[in-house]
Amino acid sequence: MIIGVKRDEEVIVPTLTFIAPVNTIKYLGAEPIFMDADEFCNIDANKTVEFIESETEFKNNNSYNKKTGKVIRAILPVHVFGNAVDLERLQNVCAERNIAIVEDASESLGTLYSKGKLKGKHTGLIGHMGCISFNGNKILTSGGGGMIISNDQESSEKAAYLTKQAKDDPVNFIHNEIGYNLRLSNIHAALGLAQMENIKRALKIKKKINNFYKENLKLTDGLTLMNSPGYAENNNWLSVLRVEEKLYGESSASLISKLRNESIEVRPIWKLNHLQKPYLNNQTYKIDKAKELVSNSVCLPSSISLTTEQLEKIIKVING
Repeated sequence: MIIGVKRDEEVIVPTLTFIAPVNTIKYLGAEPIFMDADEFCNIDANKTVEFIESETEFKNNNSYNKKTGKVIRAILPVHVFGNAVDLERLQNVCAERNIAIVEDASESLGTLYSKGKLKGKHTGLIGHMGCISFNGNKILTSGGGGMIISNDQESSEKAAYLTKQAKDDPVNFIHNEIGYNLRLSNIHAALGLAQMENIKRALKIKKKINNFYKENLKLTDGLTLMNSPGYAENNNWLSVLRVEEKLYGESSASLISKLRNESIEVRPIWKLNHLQKPYLNNQTYKIDKAKELVSNSVCLPSSISLTTEQLEKIIKVING
């Protein structure tokens, strides 16, 4: 909304992500275009650049989808499981084609780029705007809600204005735009600020859990813990296990059932969004890797409250 996405325009999104960011596009009356995933479960930057360069036409300072004739106003990359998207690959072409980058950094609080032109920058602050989630399952929580982040002062002020019912005159209750009641309550904000004091500790524990899984699963044939991209210091929000059925002897679905039968809470990756009922007719582009990831991946317990005994039990069940 703040970056100007209008009804009947289009936004590029990954098919492999929680459905929430995709739904926000439909709230505005726009349509998503679904992209494939890379090996880190993020939007495939190479295929996305290929799509923009080969399947769009730039005229009148806008990028038009050759297939639909509609304006592609933005791209919404999601830093899935805390892994930083390869935004350096996307930045130039998006700037050249006037496609705004709006980052979903819901899962990537604490993830910093460590190499290249983006070195030292936090996810969510590369594009025009970004967001971080404080939901109960995130590294830090305020009990719910989240935060909009941006380096652009005008956009930040606009976001604050709209999320507080668009009050132009709080005394006489003048509203010149349609606003929303989306701000955190003071109590939730206080919880979030207090939790921020623990961010270094939380990141340290997440890394320790991820390393524990790597060390204890590396000798098991057919099992590999998903790596994080080498161009960033990733927050290890969620550890994901890749299962090669022929070598391991059972499928990822079978392993999930076995773990859940032992009261160990695991799950597959989300169902791909282009296969969800509301989006069956939306455009897709060369989706292959995402299907593979969904078919052979298991999301492992990764809470900072996990004990050594619980982690050892998980390994014991997996290794059989």
